[in-house]
Amino acid sequence: MSRRCRGPCVLALFGALGSACVRPAEERARQDETVGSAAIEGLEVSVRDGLAAIRRLAPGRIHLWASAPSFDLAIRTAEPRVDLELLVDNCMPGATLTDSSDKEWAVASARVVVTQCRWRVDLEGGKTVVRVAPAAKPRSSLVDFAVLSDVQEAVDRVQDIFERMNQQPELDFVLSTGDLTSRGTDDELGRFQSELETLRVPFFTTLGNHELGSSPPEFHRFFGRGSQSFTYGDVRFTTLDAANATIDPLVYGWLDEWLERGADQTHVVAMHYPPLDPIGVRNGAFSSRSEAGKLLGKLSAAGVDLTLYGHIHSFYAFENAGIAAYISGGGGAIPERFDGIGRHFLMVHADPARQTVSVRVERVDG
Repeated sequence: MSRRCRGPCVLALFGALGSACVRPAEERARQDETVGSAAIEGLEVSVRDGLAAIRRLAPGRIHLWASAPSFDLAIRTAEPRVDLELLVDNCMPGATLTDSSDKEWAVASARVVVTQCRWRVDLEGGKTVVRVAPAAKPRSSLVDFAVLSDVQEAVDRVQDIFERMNQQPELDFVLSTGDLTSRGTDDELGRFQSELETLRVPFFTTLGNHELGSSPPEFHRFFGRGSQSFTYGDVRFTTLDAANATIDPLVYGWLDEWLERGADQTHVVAMHYPPLDPIGVRNGAFSSRSEAGKLLGKLSAAGVDLTLYGHIHSFYAFENAGIAAYISGGGGAIPERFDGIGRHFLMVHADPARQTVSVRVERVDG
């Protein structure tokens, strides 16, 4: 019997029913591998490590959605010389575009949306590698980011959360553990991205179970990879696709490499489902306790400093495998009863030089 299945599948064994879908997240892991690469006649582009989604590729135009503060883009052209427009949404404010010789291109036009960057790029034929990156950090290695997840049907009210975020003067970007939408449709994902236009910093996210409403999910086309790793300042950020309450074996292979890269850095790991439910009152954890132990053992052995989760529509601070852990599902989706926390987001301050990470709750309701 094949161990792969793309639709509902059931195995009857001694009169019992069990799932034969042993890799429910495999298809999305394979999608991760394709993010950031595309080609048309005479033009080929590839984003290193898939850290940006290609929204549109047309003659003379490359349109990307950045899913990390910086990334390298390889552009291969067939013409002896070509003039291109490079448009990057979800870009760090003040980002620069340079090549390997440190040539820097000027911004093509004034920004209407603060997180949109636009350049006119003149390239010689063949392959050129350019880098989109934020300007030098004014505060050395300090990193301040917000955490917001589980918005779903509350997208109509999300602007007051963004307004509060915009009032945080040190905020570098927002990190999300998913469930941005109710069903993950084109319309919902596009609506959420349009809401982000008022946010003065980029929004980097993985996906949650509510992004799985179509098969295959549309998330990757809009926001890029579900599992990825990048650095900002001296902090490494890793997001894992746990939207099925499990992580695909292919992703575990990537994770081993990312943990090795982050061994000497402050390392933040974020995913939708927590491996273990800290209060145990709902279906809010990995499907397998064995896998939960395996994952947390890896993170602990690698010295991960902070784990962030969503899915449970409340706030909890705890430890898992000796690692500081926070659940924050305060984007506005139906809240847990009786907890009184309401809509909220987290503000995280990382100081790698002092090897400290501090977290505070910013309540939007009440």
